[in-house]
Amino acid sequence: MSGLVSLIFLAITVLLIASLWVVYTKASQPGWACLIPIYNLWVMLKIVGRPGWWLVLYFIPFVNFVIWIIVAVDLAHSFDKGGGFAVGLIVLPFIFYPILGFGEATYGGPAASGGSMPAPQAGTYAPPAAPPPPPAVTG
Repeated sequence: MSGLVSLIFLAITVLLIASLWVVYTKASQPGWACLIPIYNLWVMLKIVGRPGWWLVLYFIPFVNFVIWIIVAVDLAHSFDKGGGFAVGLIVLPFIFYPILGFGEATYGGPAASGGSMPAPQAGTYAPPAAPPPPPAVTG
């Protein structure tokens, strides 16, 4: 029985490593960076657009959990995914990291520094377009 558990654990570990490798590659970072402890966190912070000094926060108990959640949300947004996907990365990483890596998600830039959504410029506000008129009712 313990052999089966070990085999399942090994399979999940290999799947997560492969998934992170592809995620790093999609973000134009070296895939092998996911294998190096501590450096992989620094590269992930770079991918999501957080400052490098946040790496120190990973070593503070309880704070590291909060930082991990923030980085997971930023990672989802960096790949143009929503909050629900971020919850998936936090709760079921062995399912959602492979979806992120092997799916059709594309890296839109670091979410924490604006990502693929440019900041609005002063004086460029445009009101939303008027909704289309309702269809004509024929009797």
